[in-house]
Amino acid sequence: MNNKKIQEERIKGYFIEATKNIIKSEGISNVSTRNIANEAGYSYATLYNYFKDVKELVFYCVQDFQEEGEIFILGKVKELSFGKERIKSISQAYVDFFLEYPNYFELFYLERLSDVSSTKQIAHLITSFLDRMSKADWEYCIKNNIYTRENAEQIKSQLNFAINGALLIYLNRKTPESYTEFLQVVEKLINGILD
Repeated sequence: MNNKKIQEERIKGYFIEATKNIIKSEGISNVSTRNIANEAGYSYATLYNYFKDVKELVFYCVQDFQEEGEIFILGKVKELSFGKERIKSISQAYVDFFLEYPNYFELFYLERLSDVSSTKQIAHLITSFLDRMSKADWEYCIKNNIYTRENAEQIKSQLNFAINGALLIYLNRKTPESYTEFLQVVEKLINGILD
């Protein structure tokens, strides 16, 4: 890689990190060309030399946040054997990740996709996140006749909607009121769907 290419990648990285920092600390509503440029230490016009628009930057952030999520989630289950119990643990770790990073949840599930991306790729990336984390476990369960393929698809869908719905209500309405009570509700929800 030549020096010019290295320089371009470095500056792109500054803008991506600046956008991620704004989302992490202030939320997606504070992401603007001027705020990103200010955080990155460049003029806002420079941003357009490297990115088509802010939506492109947000797409890179979603990818990076999901990589963080994968490391977080899979780190919590690395000692577990494949199967239904590991799916439960992955689901719980997924909840823990978004409880720790509520602005990521806001970006993934509350923002209108048309406001943060002009591609359909981001919708698939977001909606398949939980499924990707437990893909090998679902295949194990199907192969070992714990679930049929059809049943597994139905359960995955229920789990995805239920967990994200519970997170939505808790993060936005604080229902139930206590963190501990919420974790108990989620555990019962996950167990009820998988068992």
